[in-house]
Amino acid sequence: MNNPLLTTRRDFLRTTLLGGALSWTVPSFVAQTFTALHAQADGALTQVATGKDSPILVLIQLAGGNDGLNTVVPYTNDFYYKARPTIGIPANQVLKLSDTLGLNSTMAGFKSLFDAGHLSIVNGVGYPNPNRSHFRSTEIWQTASDEDKYLTDGWLGRYFDNACQGCDPTVGINIGPRLPQAFSSHAPTGISLENPDSYRFMGAGQHDDEEMVYRSMYNPDDASPSANTGASVSMVSGTVTLQNGQSALDFLERTSMDAQVSSDKIRAIAGKAKNNSRYPGTGLARNLQLVAKLIAGGLPTRVFYVSQGGYDTHTGQRGAQDGRLKELADAVKAFTDDLTAMGAFDRVMIMTFSEFGRRVTENGSRGTDHGAAAPMFLIGPKMKAGLLGAEPSLAPSDLQDGDIKFGTDFRSVYASILQSWLQTNSVPILGRQFTTLPIMA
Repeated sequence: MNNPLLTTRRDFLRTTLLGGALSWTVPSFVAQTFTALHAQADGALTQVATGKDSPILVLIQLAGGNDGLNTVVPYTNDFYYKARPTIGIPANQVLKLSDTLGLNSTMAGFKSLFDAGHLSIVNGVGYPNPNRSHFRSTEIWQTASDEDKYLTDGWLGRYFDNACQGCDPTVGINIGPRLPQAFSSHAPTGISLENPDSYRFMGAGQHDDEEMVYRSMYNPDDASPSANTGASVSMVSGTVTLQNGQSALDFLERTSMDAQVSSDKIRAIAGKAKNNSRYPGTGLARNLQLVAKLIAGGLPTRVFYVSQGGYDTHTGQRGAQDGRLKELADAVKAFTDDLTAMGAFDRVMIMTFSEFGRRVTENGSRGTDHGAAAPMFLIGPKMKAGLLGAEPSLAPSDLQDGDIKFGTDFRSVYASILQSWLQTNSVPILGRQFTTLPIMA
């Protein structure tokens, strides 16, 4: 069997790895799919832009619902301390940002970024009629939908569809086992990886039996555990319909080709690129360290996505949340130091988000329950540093069912990033024009 290591998607389409050598095992509709793809290969799916000099967006999801009031603390607000007699952060412990607001004391890394003019805090971000379900609210943030609408494609997926056609398959990278719904798109784009050393196209010289090659592509359970770390086709979500109406097994159109092309590139970059900063030994820090390597190696990625869990603090919030916030701030500071040392920080914007904030009043377990609005962080040397949006009122008469009323729609933040940072029209992506914020310096 010939070596199937290929250099371009077009070469992959023209090889006989699946179209010929496996014709005796491939169902007819798969063969028809490859015929259709072959006809499309000479144009729309070829790389037309590298993106190596383009702006980069790094998203950090704070999964679980981060409590905004103990992150950006209203340390002069009596309502805050009355609502939180045991978990409220004393005024003498906050890292002051203004005469009324300060950061959690564990977030020294963010305070240094704020002082350097690289951190913007958007107050009171949410959406109308907030949903307190982890699943549904995360879905709303990932798809940028109205609270009563259900979309299957993600807001970043629509960005890829509208602004990144023909780009390298690594235009979007999620550090983790599965692509987030935010990446879901009409034409599947983006990859997931955890360990770049084992990120490779399954079947690339690993088996001499052609049927095993086919099975490893479509049934990751038949592959070796070491290979099942993001390269398998089951890791990519989204359904594609080709011009002839044939379904491409969700992502056959792109991922079976893109995985082969991108895997060697990613492993080579991760093996050669060096970090210039000392990172903490946390999972988030290791993920951002990998992102820095991929940026340093010139990977043409425009969007990186990483997640940090542990923010569902119904009990014992002070210890749990303080620990997560310290991990976040220390990891991001190491990451930005690394980017600065390699001369790439001015190309990068970091955005944090969580599916909702927490209730204003603490519960009986020294924690907080699911709430609504919360702050977002935007980080980068080209950001307009400081505080954006009005500080939310905590007066009981101003609350909505015990929650902070949102002042900024999260899609206004998305629109601002799309238009001001990624330099693309936000309307086809978000469905309508949202008010933008002055996020750029």
